[in-house]
Amino acid sequence: HRQGNAYSPAVHLSSKVQNGKLYLAVFVSVLGPLSFGFVLGYSSPAIPDLITTNDDRVRLNDDQASWFGSIVTLGAAVGGLLGGWLVERIGRKLSLMFCSLPFVFGFAIITAAQNLWMLYVGRALTGLASGVTSLVVPVYISEIAHERVRGTMGSCVQLMVVTGICGAYVAGTYLGWRWLALCCSLPPTLLIVGMCFMPETPRYLLSQGKRREAEEALRFLRGPDAPVQWECARIEEACDHQGAGFKVSDLLEPCVYKPLAIGVLLMFFQQATGINAIMFYAENIFEDAHFDNRALGTVIVGLTQVFFTGIAALIMDRAGRKVLLCISGVAMTISAAVFGVFFHLTTGQHNNTSVRAMASGVEGSLGAGPEVDLAWLALASMGIFIAGFALGWGPIPWLVMSEIFPSNVKGFASAVCVLTNWGNAFIITKCFQDLLALLTNAGTFWLFSSMCAINVVFTIAFVPETKGKTLEQIQDNFRGTPAQ
Repeated sequence: HRQGNAYSPAVHLSSKVQNGKLYLAVFVSVLGPLSFGFVLGYSSPAIPDLITTNDDRVRLNDDQASWFGSIVTLGAAVGGLLGGWLVERIGRKLSLMFCSLPFVFGFAIITAAQNLWMLYVGRALTGLASGVTSLVVPVYISEIAHERVRGTMGSCVQLMVVTGICGAYVAGTYLGWRWLALCCSLPPTLLIVGMCFMPETPRYLLSQGKRREAEEALRFLRGPDAPVQWECARIEEACDHQGAGFKVSDLLEPCVYKPLAIGVLLMFFQQATGINAIMFYAENIFEDAHFDNRALGTVIVGLTQVFFTGIAALIMDRAGRKVLLCISGVAMTISAAVFGVFFHLTTGQHNNTSVRAMASGVEGSLGAGPEVDLAWLALASMGIFIAGFALGWGPIPWLVMSEIFPSNVKGFASAVCVLTNWGNAFIITKCFQDLLALLTNAGTFWLFSSMCAINVVFTIAFVPETKGKTLEQIQDNFRGTPAQ
């Protein structure tokens, strides 16, 4: 009888579930990642404005501009820890509403900035909000979506981040830095209002013993005819397996330490691909390719990311996570290696120079023709690298992080993953120039290429395929028990 009870609702699920309200809840929650994208994209158009502004009180020099850009990653690392604590204490929905406030206050402080410290505080606050968002939204979406659409819904997080980055680039071509900051505060304002009407996740409600509220939330998300009591029973059974809250001794359990190791390594490898370095060089590469409008160049990079992340979202639940991670890793391995070849060919001597200086050196020694060709080689490899990253290693680590942890350790484990990601982002961004000095430009990109190759091996050997599985089945696999 139990076997029939477990399977019959699943068979009819597709005919009875209505996804309209689920899509609405996901849309409202991804206003958080959209805000986070605006934070990341804001510095690109704002820094040139702030360096050349006539107002002495807020004018930045190069060092101050570097801090204005990178203080966000420090704020986000702290936000990741705060988010891990918040999701367990006040729930997923209230955490999302809370993280909107530092976004709004941060952009308001930047808009009204009268001195450098107001700019730094505004950036740190928006960074803090970005850290909380990058943890809470993937968890919220994975807990409200059912297994058939969870991959697509979860990929919307990264899709909205790159949309926000691109939006900031586009708006920055028309607006000054104060008006741009005001514009960036709109999505988090809409997020606070929208989340008032959205439900808490059924899993969190059941973990708090609120069965009736969990059934109501499921009815809202799945429609009136869906077998919500069956789904509630399935989640409750998993909660009983997992115990009440996180204890340090849980780290000795295979169903905790295995996914935690995978989650942390996915986040480490995502940053070790060198995506930030490629983005760092993007404008210079456009210049070397005689692409006169650098601002338009960055918008094209942004649109490339949006397009390929959108494709990843559409095919995620068909192709599966592992396949896309492998394709993405191979594309990045080859393109980063070609990048290294470009730098090797454009510097006869192994010295650390900028892309522009190298290109002009090539022009002097080889004539104008090869320089243009080689610049286009860099442009092509950059395009393939960014497309490859957007297809797999951009969205999937965040998606898998939200799927593999048991409910009782989700806050702690996700916080460790987010801290790894942002801490690594800060270190790589800050140490990038030192790497260039130590290994030369070619050596640095060959190092990134080898890291991408290790990513592929790691994916094949250790990353589980989570496509089409319920969160409970994924955790049963780590526990070593057969899925229900």
